[in-house]
Amino acid sequence: MQKVMNRIYKIFKPIHYSIWIALLTFTLVTGIVPAVAQNHSITTEVASTDGSRLLVKGKVAYEVGRFTEAQQYWQQAVRYYQQAEDIPDRALSLNYLSLAHQELGEWEQAEQLINQSIKIIQEYSSGKNSANHIQGITAQAFNTQGSLQLRLGKAEMALDSWQQAEHYYRQGEDQIGLLGSQINQAQALQNLGFYRKSQKILEKLRHNLDNQDDLYLKALGLRSLGNALQVTGNLAESQKVLQESLALVQSLRLKEETSATLFSLGNVARASEDYNSAIAFYQRAVDMTSHPLTKVEGNLNQMSLLSTQKEWQKIKQLIPVIQSSLSDLPPSRKAIYAQVNFAKNLINLAAQESAFATYERYSREFLDKTVAQSRQIQDIRGQSYALGTLGYWYEQKQQYLEAKKATKQALNLAIDIQASDIAYQWQWQLGRLLKQQGDIPGAIAAETQAVTALQEIRGDLVATNPDVQFSFRESVEPIYRDLVELLLSYNPSQENLLQAREVIESLQLAELENYFREACIDAKPKKIDEIDELAAVIYPIILPERLAVIVSFPNSPLVYYEQSLPESEIEETLDKFLQSLNPIYSNKQRLRLSQQIYDWLIKPSEAELAKHNIETLVFVLDGSLRNLPMTALYDGNQYLVEKYRVALTPGLQLLESESLNNQELQAVVAGLSESSQGFAPLPGVEREVNEISQYIPSQLLLNEQFTNTSLREQLRATPSPLVHLATHGQFSSNPEETFIVTWNDQIKVKEFEDLLRAREEIGNAKPIELLVMSACQTAAGDKRAALGIAGVAVRSGARSTVATLWSVKDESTVVLMDEFYQQLAKASPSMTKAEALRQAQISLVHSSDFNHPFYWSPFVLVGNWL
Repeated sequence: MQKVMNRIYKIFKPIHYSIWIALLTFTLVTGIVPAVAQNHSITTEVASTDGSRLLVKGKVAYEVGRFTEAQQYWQQAVRYYQQAEDIPDRALSLNYLSLAHQELGEWEQAEQLINQSIKIIQEYSSGKNSANHIQGITAQAFNTQGSLQLRLGKAEMALDSWQQAEHYYRQGEDQIGLLGSQINQAQALQNLGFYRKSQKILEKLRHNLDNQDDLYLKALGLRSLGNALQVTGNLAESQKVLQESLALVQSLRLKEETSATLFSLGNVARASEDYNSAIAFYQRAVDMTSHPLTKVEGNLNQMSLLSTQKEWQKIKQLIPVIQSSLSDLPPSRKAIYAQVNFAKNLINLAAQESAFATYERYSREFLDKTVAQSRQIQDIRGQSYALGTLGYWYEQKQQYLEAKKATKQALNLAIDIQASDIAYQWQWQLGRLLKQQGDIPGAIAAETQAVTALQEIRGDLVATNPDVQFSFRESVEPIYRDLVELLLSYNPSQENLLQAREVIESLQLAELENYFREACIDAKPKKIDEIDELAAVIYPIILPERLAVIVSFPNSPLVYYEQSLPESEIEETLDKFLQSLNPIYSNKQRLRLSQQIYDWLIKPSEAELAKHNIETLVFVLDGSLRNLPMTALYDGNQYLVEKYRVALTPGLQLLESESLNNQELQAVVAGLSESSQGFAPLPGVEREVNEISQYIPSQLLLNEQFTNTSLREQLRATPSPLVHLATHGQFSSNPEETFIVTWNDQIKVKEFEDLLRAREEIGNAKPIELLVMSACQTAAGDKRAALGIAGVAVRSGARSTVATLWSVKDESTVVLMDEFYQQLAKASPSMTKAEALRQAQISLVHSSDFNHPFYWSPFVLVGNWL
């Protein structure tokens, strides 16, 4: 019996792993399920006793998503082994039963069961009962406990459980379990904000897998690692690792494993927005597999991407294939997800292209079917998905009463099982429906609940389900914007203005976390008067029918004004102004556009700015506004920089209020004046870095001296509050394309934290006060590229960052930086970072050679301005 159960343990262990999540085509957020590498398929040879047969039947039901059925089988197994006084197998059955309760949202029962499993197996194993299979059962129980704890938001406890699991897997010499527990620990560390520790675990895993002799285990481990890297946003490395896994499974002639790896490569290509490659990978995965559900999921993913590319004819060819395949699937959660996903795709296609209107009736048929199936298998989560999407169908048909009824049912089910990750979607949907019916207070209440739910699960959104990244702008960002519009459009009271400001800042935070694919920011709200009593914060937000502006003054009520204009007209004006900053355009056109935007953003508050003696304007910019230099706004007589200090910030929630005053200024200065890695030489850089050292004592790294390693070593050795990097670089809305160039390499935005916080490794926790990047630019054609500047500012850990919106001439940069550091070195109480930059920019405004905003306005200060 012990031998049989050892075999069950070996083949049964992989039912619980988060990388499986990446294969789901349903675009809504799924629950947090931890990672355990896949293992061989179950075989009938294990079903040699009544208890083992019950375990096998439960596993089969669980794997296809029939969780109530699995629960019933495993409950019977618990009773069977209790009567047989078989403690190890009873512990194993309790473990599996806990998994089923987790999937059904029955958290209290799940916790009781897994605690009982751990208790009885540890009591049994104390002493002589320490065979490998006992160690394995104990490890698996801790693994399940960790998954439950992470789902309940207890990441620290989950980390401890997975460390325990690693210990027992190691004792039991189980390499697959060991791999899975380490990936789980990396996930928990990310949730806790320990990204470097998490990355080190993944790097160690990679090293261990490189030395793995078992090719099958190596292939599966590489795929799990590749999927984990994708979830954390390291797409280039993920693709590389997955390609290695693919080569191995192909050499072993493993068709299903090849299909699974191709599917993972499709997900990476999709996350990289390489849609043609993604479609090709999904098609190869479909061609390789014999599993009907995998075929459906692959085709659904292709359908979604083809819709993005408006490949209508190819979609028409896919629809009957998917329709036929779905009809053959037995009821299960995954089948329900697939059918709901198909129905929603059809709804959206009908809205986009009239040729698909005839298919709309199929969407309703599938939704009715999934509602019935979810009730049949007693899957509350699946039922919530189906009913909520049925509400969406009614919403598109403008049948608002029916839509509200279905949406409320879906929401109540999600709340019953504490599924915040799906509840927020129905709360948002309910808010839209209430708005249509004229119930604005009700709509505000519903959408406030949606935003609150998003705040609570923000770590799950960015660290667990890659599908969320694909649809952030479609399914997450609009929730914040809709709520702001409701708050401002119908009753801009102080209470509503305060809430709208908070929502705007939360959106900025959410965008940054989506950018990094990590819950990476610990936000602590601060009041403006606690930071600077002579500063005002301006929050412009672009809404569908208006440009709304909230201004925060110290110790005063918020001020609100708006421009009633369609979003398209606002965006067109902003785009034209950005183009006009090129010197080839006429000054007359540039000044007209600049004054237009000034009149929108600043002019209505001029009296209040004067009344409060404001010296600094701090902008929390939205959308395309991030790409524009606020200093170049023109009031008809002066540029904004001639009247005020100007700074940018992703929000006061992120700000740390420190000043360079009363500090002994030192700098680490690095630059490239010579050509490197195909980038053009920057001959003015040598003069730039040498002149900085005239005003501030500096450690200089120039050309071949400027490497990743030498910069890290210099930062570790020198407690300099200033770091100046004069080198090529790019800011992009894609973190993979946000980097600076060193002599021998590139530093990606995600590496900034490790590099610039290197001094903390030797106990020198003094932060970098100012990071200057004087030769970078935003990616051409990328309207959200300036998000990369905020990303670098946050990721570097520097309190303030000076960067450039576009690349400017060496000569003007040298002049501006020379003046900037002269001012900074004065050590006057009034000489803040913002004032130093302002004076440097004014010196160019009044010069004969570089007075055009093209030369001085791209320099922006992000973060703390003191």
